[in-house]
Amino acid sequence: MARVKRGNKRLKKRKKILKEAKGFYGGKSRNHRVAKEAVDRAQLFAYRDRRAKKRTFRSLWIIRINAAARENGTSYNRLIGGLKQAGVEINRKMLADLAVRDPQGFAQIAAVAQDALGEGAATAEA
Repeated sequence: MARVKRGNKRLKKRKKILKEAKGFYGGKSRNHRVAKEAVDRAQLFAYRDRRAKKRTFRSLWIIRINAAARENGTSYNRLIGGLKQAGVEINRKMLADLAVRDPQGFAQIAAVAQDALGEGAATAEA
């Protein structure tokens, strides 16, 4: 079997790794062996956290919706249940945005949910 010396391919591969490691601390940006480990680890975290970010944002939206719902005399789970019963199809991202930017609009949506649950009259009397 013939001997393979790599040549250009090896250099290109190393340059690619070192380019990705640019800005890393110390030898991680200069030594190929250390840089390769650092880049592999960084890519692993990037992949994992692109998925974690979705969970984090959903959690944030739920916290915001719950806070706004409690200001309107209900809780998060009752609000979501009422909206489902009323047939209102609005996602949590939009609900959270409404809660932050348009409290009056959110209050109207909360009222719709409470009416669907039969709580509207009870809160009006109290």
